[in-house]
Amino acid sequence: MNLMRRPVLQLNASYEALRIIPAMRALKLVTSGKAMVELPTGKLVYPGIYLPSVIRLLVYKHVPVRLQVTTRRNILMRDAYRCQYCGMKFHGSDLTLDHVIPRAKGGKNSWENLAACCRKDNHRKADRTPEEAGMPLLRRPLPASVHTSRFILRSMGLEVNEWSRYLYADSDGDRRFAVRG
Repeated sequence: MNLMRRPVLQLNASYEALRIIPAMRALKLVTSGKAMVELPTGKLVYPGIYLPSVIRLLVYKHVPVRLQVTTRRNILMRDAYRCQYCGMKFHGSDLTLDHVIPRAKGGKNSWENLAACCRKDNHRKADRTPEEAGMPLLRRPLPASVHTSRFILRSMGLEVNEWSRYLYADSDGDRRFAVRG
């Protein structure tokens, strides 16, 4: 992977996780004096400058509340990469998106109508509702809320162990209110 594209966790001045950005953008924020390195990687990119893993803005940035976009990746993260019919965990490439109410019956591409589903169960359910197919959902799909983007950011960030203290989560994904120190 190109070092300048490596993901960096960007924190607000209040230590609130904002987003994941490419290392090149993080370095620009640090060298322009808008951010500081909270956690370096140990990889030297220029004499005296280490590639950051986590940066923190020096001035608090107000972030407007926005709803998360309905994408395959976001739905899979919401459902923790588990088939919502059999409950088994899969790699993302082995999952499909199931329309709870099939598109043929007017179902939409929305948070409330899409669920992670293994190929076998999606094929078995076909163009039927869960009730018609005799396949109850383990959990009804939840609509996006103001908390969805934070949940997705945490889910993405859990792939990098050293970020967990900034995302209020342990390695299993349980949220904790950790003390920074």
